[in-house]
Amino acid sequence: MQKFYRIIDANVNRASEGLRVLEDIARFYYADTTVSLQLKKIRHGIRKGIMDCLDLCLKERDSINDVGLFISKEHKMDHKTSVKELVTANFKRVQEALRTIEENLKILDQYEASKVYEEYRFISYSLEKGFFKMSSIYSKREKLESDLYCLTAEEYSNGRSNIEIVKAMINAGVKIIQYREKEKKLQDKYRECLKIRELTANHGVTFIVNDDVDIAMLVKADGVHIGQDDLPVEKVRELVGEDMIIGVSTHSSKQAEEAVRRGADYIGVGPIYRTFTKKDVCEPVGLQYLEYAVKNVKIPFVAIGGIKEHNLFEVKSRGAKCIAMVTEIVGAQNVEEKIESIREKLRGENQ
Repeated sequence: MQKFYRIIDANVNRASEGLRVLEDIARFYYADTTVSLQLKKIRHGIRKGIMDCLDLCLKERDSINDVGLFISKEHKMDHKTSVKELVTANFKRVQEALRTIEENLKILDQYEASKVYEEYRFISYSLEKGFFKMSSIYSKREKLESDLYCLTAEEYSNGRSNIEIVKAMINAGVKIIQYREKEKKLQDKYRECLKIRELTANHGVTFIVNDDVDIAMLVKADGVHIGQDDLPVEKVRELVGEDMIIGVSTHSSKQAEEAVRRGADYIGVGPIYRTFTKKDVCEPVGLQYLEYAVKNVKIPFVAIGGIKEHNLFEVKSRGAKCIAMVTEIVGAQNVEEKIESIREKLRGENQ
């Protein structure tokens, strides 16, 4: 029966080590205090729960002669290529180890102790779900990190196609592109979005589709942007899943708070100035709403609406980190040169 203590010892170590890997990812990679603390508590609980039989566990430990070490070296089954694989593997390691501890404690007639480890196992299932939700949020925020947010508008592109404009944007180093075409047929929009998805995916550019949730899903876009009169955020989330970015146009502090509450990943703040690129646009909200967003909105936001090179500094100086521009870019004779000029102003090199 003493050999069972060796199994328990190995699996307490296995579970604790797996939790430590996860805790460090939460702490150092995602900088998430809540998840890191939850993992830390369960890790300490697992170790504390075995203290009554620690001496027996240590007595039976024989790491040098463990055949598992040879198997690990020879077969290399634990190779990882992504953070997701690393997290998945370590949660499974934790859960399998806890089940093994639980079953072996029963053999040793420690039923009550086994039920404690059963509870830890079920807690770990919940932590796994929460961890992946957290990682999804951080992943989406990384995709939204950019100084410029560019949109298509073929009507204002001086005879050039959306594909030509998107290629120029990508060549200029733009990291977020939204496809927005209100008047085109669905089939034409779908074909264009397929091509733009290919271009953006090949260059690591975040691709957002405006309004058309179905097209966004079909072409596997990074996100979809909806307006105040579109489907509610939570219903769109049911359709697209946790990993797709959802952006919402907002025109007031109340709409911003509502979008955040419903689960938007980012919001559009505007229109800052009068704009004519949208036929159903509301009156300008001005810089006051932008200042509110800077101070109060805790998710990423994009300043949008009537922003041109001549008023760019006025917007940036209010605290906007990401700025959307439409006609100023798509209507430029040389899109790449225009984007570089705009970026010079954003960097403060040419006020």
